[in-house]
Amino acid sequence: MDRLGEIAFRLPRTPAAQAFLDQFGVLLADVPYAEPVRAPGAPDGPVERLVLTPPRPDGARPVTTVGLADVPAPVVAFDPGPALGLQGGESPAGPAPTIDVAEVARRLAGHVRQVDHTGVNLPTATTAAEAWRGLLRALAATSALYRYPTGEEWPFLLPSTPAELRDDIRTFVTGREPRFELVHDPWRSRTEWQFTLRTDRTRAELEELFPEGLTFPGLEDVFRVVPVHHPWWPELGIRFDLCYRATGGPSDWETGEWLVTAGGRIR
Repeated sequence: MDRLGEIAFRLPRTPAAQAFLDQFGVLLADVPYAEPVRAPGAPDGPVERLVLTPPRPDGARPVTTVGLADVPAPVVAFDPGPALGLQGGESPAGPAPTIDVAEVARRLAGHVRQVDHTGVNLPTATTAAEAWRGLLRALAATSALYRYPTGEEWPFLLPSTPAELRDDIRTFVTGREPRFELVHDPWRSRTEWQFTLRTDRTRAELEELFPEGLTFPGLEDVFRVVPVHHPWWPELGIRFDLCYRATGGPSDWETGEWLVTAGGRIR
């Protein structure tokens, strides 16, 4: 069985993309498993990509990367597997975002602890049902992919070891991150990238820090959504979902148990 080794968010190799990547690295500076990688032979050169390696369990894959590449437009590529380019984008829903990633990094300096998951929202208007099912089949063949337990088209890919990929995930630990979410989205008119970050800020603090943010119905108590302006607007949406400071022990969401036992594996 081929094993998914990397989920790569690839940006065109331009000065604007370099600036975006640099500030994204600043935002994740306190995430212990986010490693900046520079060009070979240039130890003091600009960052080429950020590599997020799952801390637990040992040997879990895929890694997630955000970096520069020789591509004409942003794309998410699965290695091995398909690539997700931009879809739609001519009539974005809602007003343009008023904050960029550099400002998000400034306001959250020292307060981002983990990357819970990354993801791609694909509009149903431009991603036909058969194409969606084909994408899930391709990812389920190389990774541990799970249904969202409440029935929405929000499957999650969990990092797994080779043994877990062959069988199933049966050990529930913190650190199995970042996960990856796919959304077949009837509310979007273009592709959207999402990065869900765990912070040590309370809900009240994040509301004060990001008055231009918003919440999703039913998830108001979980995270605050901050859409950001970037060089590829309006063809691509990018948002940060900022989770509030956790209280108590690890939940069955953090360990992945809820997705595995209540959602079930897609094969």
